[in-house]
Formats: sequence, structure tokens, C-alpha cells
Amino acid sequence: MFLKDNNTNNTNGYHHQPPPEMVHNHTNRDRARRVTRRSRVSTSNSLVRVSDTAQPQQLQQSNRSPCTDYDMAYFHSYAHLGIHQEMIKDRVRTDTYREAIMRHQSFIAGKVVVDVGCGTGILSIFCAQAGAKRVYAVDASDIALQANEVVKANNLSDVVIVLHGRVEDVEIDEEVDVIISEWMGYMLLYESMLGSVITARDRWLKPGGLILPSSASLYMAPVTHTDRYSDSVDFWRNVYGIDMSAMLSLAKQCAFEEPSVETITGENILTWPHMVKYIDCYSVTINELETLTSKFKFNSMMRAPLHGFAFWFDVEFSVPTVESSTSVIENNQVNGSLRKRRTNPSEALVLSTAPEDPPTHWQQTLIYFYDPIELEQDQLIEGLVTLTQSKENARFMNIHLEYTSGNRSYVKESVMR
Repeated sequence: MFLKDNNTNNTNGYHHQPPPEMVHNHTNRDRARRVTRRSRVSTSNSLVRVSDTAQPQQLQQSNRSPCTDYDMAYFHSYAHLGIHQEMIKDRVRTDTYREAIMRHQSFIAGKVVVDVGCGTGILSIFCAQAGAKRVYAVDASDIALQANEVVKANNLSDVVIVLHGRVEDVEIDEEVDVIISEWMGYMLLYESMLGSVITARDRWLKPGGLILPSSASLYMAPVTHTDRYSDSVDFWRNVYGIDMSAMLSLAKQCAFEEPSVETITGENILTWPHMVKYIDCYSVTINELETLTSKFKFNSMMRAPLHGFAFWFDVEFSVPTVESSTSVIENNQVNGSLRKRRTNPSEALVLSTAPEDPPTHWQQTLIYFYDPIELEQDQLIEGLVTLTQSKENARFMNIHLEYTSGNRSYVKESVMR
């Protein structure tokens, strides 16, 4: 039997005229501000500090991607300080980046650094404190204006140069030794910011230069979450003694149609995780990120209802090596999971958003089914996950899940927007 898992139909701030979706759909705008995590490098020819080269002429002659209205709305939403405050208050995130900078101080001191998507400029300042000769802090959001003031207030204007524009558009008249960026979105690739890091790498990074973080791994695992399902769905079966089960179909759609960003624990995980994608930031291409597909196979470690799949990620901070990524990463099928095995884990600094690790503002991303599947211990769950950049807006992500368990097959489709 083949079932479709649905119960209905399934900056820079100098943009003077807001795009239509921001004028006519305040609900979508507000939702974007709740879901979108950070301000990123995008369009402007108005720069806080940049070379005097004529930008418009360069853009006409280049093949660099144009900035869309969706990009403008995205970057505009990241001019709000609250988003940056949330990220900086995430001690796991911020302390790990600071430790990575200090661990790699020998690569940074006296060298040229680019901070892609600098936000308030905190990572740029960390690099300056580590002895960087020069730091180019690039961001398209209006937050770059405040970043420039922060740089001045810390007497670092002779080291940190704030460029207000897209990394695709700004000009840096020298090669750089280090690229640092906090580019990760929910479910790792939501927001498509890694493409800007790749662009910076291909435009400016010296051979043998350092990229922080150096690699990333996206994981998934089946989850059980009875409390969440009960709060969202079973609540309607009896409301103050009234049978409101007619609301169940709508309740499932409202609660589970789109991916949910929330915190779970290791107790919710039913199996060892599967690695969906390993990304080497030194070699990955933009085209490679347009569509990711991975087959998975799990065996439930307990008898429990299967409510969906959880996704999370790790990023690692390490120096480039002459070895290929395949010599560092061994793909091993163990109890249906694809595990990453490092040659020397003690040398790696890792920022993890796994359920068993200290919580971060990324939390985990959950794809819930409309109806749970009752699993027996050791029951097989297998299928395919495909992540695709939306054709409507490349910063959105289409999630396509095909999964089979107990001789029944299902399809679940979601859009992270």
C-alpha cells in the first residue's frame, strides 16, 4: 500500500520600495522573522567602506547571481537586533567560535580574514583580538551600520573594515588567508548561506587558506514524541467534555504541515542517527547543494509510536589537509546508521546541535507525520530523503520523505520557509 502522508492539500536595507510579499502579506513577513535566523550577505552598492571601483558596471559585466525581491525581504528581516542578540546569547555557539579562533590563532595572527555575514561584527572583533592584520567584515543588512560603530567604539577601525553589501558584489583588492562565517541555518542548509561562503572562497581565499568551520554534517533519526502529539492533536478529542474531534484534521495540518524547530532530548530518539550529508567547506560547490538525496535504513531500538524524523547538525573547525575528505570520513553502516569516524577526535573542535548535547538556538528540526506509526522493537524503517532548494525562493528548502515500515509505504512533503 502506498499512502500520501497528508490530511488536506499538502542587505542591505537600502531597498526603498518593499517587495510585494512584504506589502501584501504581513503574516508571511512576521513568520519569516520568527523562522529566519540571521542577517546575511546580500545586495547593495552602498558600502560602509569599500574601494571606489564602479559597482554597477561591474555587476553588469559579471555572471554573479542577481538579488531578488525574496533576497531583499530576507536581508531586511535581519536588520533587527533581536535576531543577533539571540545568536550572541547562545553561549555554545559564540564560545565555540571564539575558541576556534584562538585555537587557530597561528593561522590568523598577521593574516587577512573575511567574515562572511558579519552581523554585529563580534567574530571579526575576535579575529582582530587574535592578531589579524586585517579583517573584512561583510554583511548586506543594515546591521552592518551598527557593526561599523561597534568597531569604532573598540578602536579597531584600522584593522576591521566593514563592507555593507553582498559578498558576491563587494570588492576586496587582495587575497585572504582565512574565511570565517557562522552560516548555518535551521536543518543546516535552510537560508542557503553556505553559497556565499563558497563564493568568498572561490573569489579570494589563498591556496591552503583556512575556512572556519571547515566541515559540516547533517543527521536524521526517527523520533517518538507522544506529549507533542497529544498537546497538538489529542487535545481536540475532548474539550471541556465536548467532542471536538471534527477539528482533528485541521489540528494535524496546523501542527504538522511544516517543519517544526523545537528542542527534543535523546529519549525521543528511536535509533542511531543517519548521516544525510557530509560537507567539506574546502571543496563543496554551489551546484552540489541544490539537491541532496540520501537513502536511510533504521531499526527501532524500542517499541514505541513513530511520530516523525528529527534533523540536526555538527560543524567542525580544523585546518585544511592534503588528504581527501574520504580519507578522513569513513562511511560505516552500524544498526542502520551512517556514522562519521574522525581520524583523531581529540584534535577536532566540534559545535553540535544534537539532542544529547547542550541546547543551542538552532534546536532540532522535526518533520512530523499526520498520524503516528506503531513500531515494534527492531522493526525496520527505510526510505529516502531529498532536500531541494525551492525554485520559488532558493532560501526555502523543499523536504521530500519516502519511508516504509510494516509493509506500508508513505510520502511526506514539507517546505521550510
